[in-house]
This record gives sequence, C-alpha cells and structure tokens, in this order.
Amino acid sequence: MLFKLFKKQRPFSSSEYWEIRYKKGGNSGAGSYNELAEFKAEILNSAIVEYGINQVVEFGCGDGNLLSLLRLPAYIGFDVSATVLKHCINKFNSDKTKSFFIYNAESFTDNQNIFKSDAAFSIDVIFHLVEITIYEKYLADLFSSAIKLVIIYGADLDYSPKTKHELYRKFTGYIEKKFPEWKLEKIIKNKYPSKVYEDQEGSLSDFYFFTRK
Repeated sequence: MLFKLFKKQRPFSSSEYWEIRYKKGGNSGAGSYNELAEFKAEILNSAIVEYGINQVVEFGCGDGNLLSLLRLPAYIGFDVSATVLKHCINKFNSDKTKSFFIYNAESFTDNQNIFKSDAAFSIDVIFHLVEITIYEKYLADLFSSAIKLVIIYGADLDYSPKTKHELYRKFTGYIEKKFPEWKLEKIIKNKYPSKVYEDQEGSLSDFYFFTRK
C-alpha cells in the first residue's frame, strides 16, 4: 500500500494522450467540426490563393475533417498518432495529392528539406504541447519546413486550464526571438470568439500569419 502511495507517476505525454484518445474512437475535437471548421477552411483556402501556395505541410493533421474542406494542390500531413494517420490514409485513399507521415519531435530532422513546402500550418495544436521541449522542437520544425508562409491558429496568451493535455503560452514573442527571419504579418480574429475557456461554442484562438522578412 505504501509503495502505491509513493510510487512516482509517469510524466504526461501529449503524443500518448492523442493516440489513446483516437484509439478509443475520439475525434480531433469540436474545433475541427461545424462552424469553426468552416471558418478555418475559409481563411486557409483564401490564404492558399492569396500567397500562391502549391504545397502545404501540416504539423498535426488530426482526423482529417478540416482537411476535407481545404482546396490544396499538394499536401503533407504529420501527426503523432498512428491510429489517426491510418484513418486519414483510408479516408483520402483515392487522393494522390495527399501524403501522411508519423511525427515524433524527438526523432525528426529534415536536413535534406524533403518536407519543405510553400506553407506550413499549425491548427489548434501548440496549446496541446504541454512539454516545453516538445513545444520548442515542434515550432522549430514548423518554421524550418516553410518556404514563405507559416500559419498558426492558436491563442497567444498565458493560461493553464485544469487539464493535463492543455497549456496556453504567448507564442508570438517566442517566435520573434527564436526565428528572427520571420515576421508576424497579420492576425485574423476568430469569427466565433470566446473569452471563457469552458465555452464550447467559440474559441480562444485566432489566425497568425508569419512571412519571411
């Protein structure tokens, strides 16, 4: 009994959380469906045209519901969950413009720029990266994979909800410091804003567009 009381808990793993969630039949969350998904798709599809994007790499493709609303010439999707990647591979089996790969921040290095794309997307991901080393490596991989545009959909604030799998950080200041060759070009505010974390009808996130200086 004493051993159980003092047994050291395993550190939380964001990638393990999502693999378990998808294995149990869960999806990518409310933000990937309904009005929020339509809003995201509207912004992203407009950006693809505006910036002349021919290929997109997305770090955190999830269950592919949002992806199904996007009009992309070519697409590379990464995710930490093998289960959800198998789902996406089956879902888009007939679409040869899309490729999917497992992503592990601790064992990912693309020195030959194999995955280099016109734009890199991070949609509702970074606040799920509670481990600081994973968060920093993820952002480094995201920006190094983009040629001319990085789009982050997230909440630029410091806030720690009462959940193990979420932690909000002010990322714009970190990006400005760590990736000086990139600039924050514009912010597109959420069409369905929320000021309360528990509000499931809206979102705390906005769109942040970064371009090379």
